[in-house]
Amino acid sequence: MPRELPTANELRLSFFASEKPDAIESARQLKQRYGDHSVDDCDVIVAVGGDGFMLDVLRTHMTCDKPIYGFNRGTVGFMMNDADIDGLSERIAESEPTTIHPLVMKATTITGEVKTAKAINEISLFRETRQSARIRISINGRVRMESLTCDGVLLATPAGSTAYNLSAHGPILPISAHMLALTPISAFRPRRWRGALLPHDAVVEFETLENEKRPISAVADNQEVRDVTHVEAREARDITMTLLFDRGQSLDERILSEQFDY
Repeated sequence: MPRELPTANELRLSFFASEKPDAIESARQLKQRYGDHSVDDCDVIVAVGGDGFMLDVLRTHMTCDKPIYGFNRGTVGFMMNDADIDGLSERIAESEPTTIHPLVMKATTITGEVKTAKAINEISLFRETRQSARIRISINGRVRMESLTCDGVLLATPAGSTAYNLSAHGPILPISAHMLALTPISAFRPRRWRGALLPHDAVVEFETLENEKRPISAVADNQEVRDVTHVEAREARDITMTLLFDRGQSLDERILSEQFDY
């Protein structure tokens, strides 16, 4: 369970801003009004920017055991809160926490190099050229799809299920669901396969077929590894991150509302 926050008057905040001018100026004003503490000394990290910057902050401070509050100076702001400078300490002190876990990707390249990365939203495989990708998919050591011909395939967390996964026609997952969404991107064969729902502790392996003719890259959120031959993806249940949302605007509520947005 996330630990209880101090009162608004006692709350110590640490501000980080994206490179956008609006975010930099907002962070300057926020620091001037509320003070700015180091990550070690703060109670809450405040990310000033958009969803992409929030992902960067979450990855950077993944193991620091400090809750993170998003102050929206981006475009969509699905993971952020309203950009209202007034009463920020009070809103944070009364905010609703959401616990999430990242995915861990271990990617092996054609040259045998092994690279690891963590993702908050999804791990994706994409074709690198005009040639379609061909990918074998195994779950917990058992081959479940011998060959998927496609533009790509992704594995999404509940927090990421409303992002690229939704655009690829994958299912929206409640934030409390102990599940992952496996979703094809423009599947050609089998044409009617729409993906699968997997338990959160599933170990998913992607093996690229004809990889010299059909090169494939693997991406953990925005961290890319090119020319992969094998990718293993799993949830890192030992890493817990806490996001804070203004009361009445929790991530659970946002994900539920997204399912009725038409």
